[in-house]
Amino acid sequence: MEAKSSHEHSTGDLAAAHSALRSRDLKALARIEHDIDRLALHEHVRHLDAWGYTVIKGALDDHQITAARRAISRRVERVYGCSPDLLEAREEDFSGLSYQPYLLYDDPVFPEILMLERPLALVTYLLGESCHLSSIGSHFKGPGGEPLRLHSDNGNGMPSPFPAYSQVANVNYALTPYTKEAGALAIVPGSHRLARHPSSREFELHGEAANPNVQSMDIEPGDAVIWHGNTWHGSFRREIPGIRMNLSVYFARQYVVPQERQATEDLAALLEAHPNDARLARLLGAKQPYGWQAEGPDYTKMAQNPSGQFD
Repeated sequence: MEAKSSHEHSTGDLAAAHSALRSRDLKALARIEHDIDRLALHEHVRHLDAWGYTVIKGALDDHQITAARRAISRRVERVYGCSPDLLEAREEDFSGLSYQPYLLYDDPVFPEILMLERPLALVTYLLGESCHLSSIGSHFKGPGGEPLRLHSDNGNGMPSPFPAYSQVANVNYALTPYTKEAGALAIVPGSHRLARHPSSREFELHGEAANPNVQSMDIEPGDAVIWHGNTWHGSFRREIPGIRMNLSVYFARQYVVPQERQATEDLAALLEAHPNDARLARLLGAKQPYGWQAEGPDYTKMAQNPSGQFD
């Protein structure tokens, strides 16, 4: 019997390695599909694939809505020295849009919301099990100001064409009623398939130049909108008194730099309070292998890098 050449050995080894990686990704997909089935999310997956977004009604319970509102209002009061009336605030009280970042550690309700099963299962379908939290904040909007023009969450640094698969994904929780006149989230259904940013002729929300394909997300407090990272979205100017408040929980694939850098002390305290929650630790970067300094790479973490679209 003839001995195999070194080329045959290397080719065989490479094929085996590729097969093992493919198997790992398929096992992850099976786990994701199991969760989608267990949580009855098939219709949401179909809507995500077809239109680039889906709505989960009643994603938050009354306690979570109330706790999140109070925590965000406390933050606004610390930052601006005022606490606008959610129902009656006028433009002179709080005008236009303000983003309140880095909310995860402000109140225990935010880690609780981060880990909600149904939204997280859909995010995992879009981004894989290795995805991480990019940011968690609130778009706090009073009357007046400017609309938030249509854009893709892929950001200005990503050139077109985008890949068909999602690289980032957003979960937008309504904490007050959403209507167009109340400054609702705006989405262009199916725009994820265009695989590019909107042009200057496509990103307007008001006036004669407004994009005719835009849809207002008219939803209730506690509802969540989840969308593919390619999907064009923005928000309307608020035309009535009061505040439109949301919670935006933004996720990314492991190789995408997160918007927020978790402070070491904050992160350690949160993980200590949830010592057995491996998924929370991963979402907060516990298995991120990159960002080393003089110590060099951690090869145990490198070995856990995703092998495909779902793991």
